[in-house]
Amino acid sequence: MGESILYLVFVFGLLGSATGVVLMRTPIHSLLLLIMTFFNAAGLFLVWGAEFLAMMLVIVYVGAVAVLFLFVVMMMDVDPKQLKFEFSAYTGFSAILAFILFVELVIAVLPWKTWERATDIIAFPIPQMLTNTHAIGNYLYTQYFYIFQLSGLLLLLAMIGAILLTLRTRSNIIQQNPKQQVNREPSDTLRMAKVPFREGVDV
Repeated sequence: MGESILYLVFVFGLLGSATGVVLMRTPIHSLLLLIMTFFNAAGLFLVWGAEFLAMMLVIVYVGAVAVLFLFVVMMMDVDPKQLKFEFSAYTGFSAILAFILFVELVIAVLPWKTWERATDIIAFPIPQMLTNTHAIGNYLYTQYFYIFQLSGLLLLLAMIGAILLTLRTRSNIIQQNPKQQVNREPSDTLRMAKVPFREGVDV
């Protein structure tokens, strides 16, 4: 009974916060509700016994992605008065995509017999004395090791591509020359001068 009540609390909290992310006018409020959505989703994973996915959701999405988005939005300094709801040329197309996504989610949630057979075939049996985290790591680093490494390589290439696309060379700023700094001699930067008494130094 207590687990069912906790499940309903996380479900309604997830739906409410996710709806608020879409309906809020200010980006900062939307991001705060997005963080709340991640926490509710992590609570659902804990209720289902997937503690590894819950911790990864909190650490990766809440601790890194959502906080990074929050800092970016705060640095943009968006004026809430300029945010107005207006229909654009892509409103109809976006509505069609949202409807298709909603239909796909409904099909995925409904208990179809073919879906149950597919899950029975794909699912891996987990031994009784093995934790959820150990089971995921066992399959991830043995059977799917090459796929896991390939996904990491794709993320690395995406990061390098993002850096190359946003890198700009500016000529009107002062830049350091590491080679010149390393190869410099003490005589190039240091000069010994004998200063007479009560006289200054010409620089």
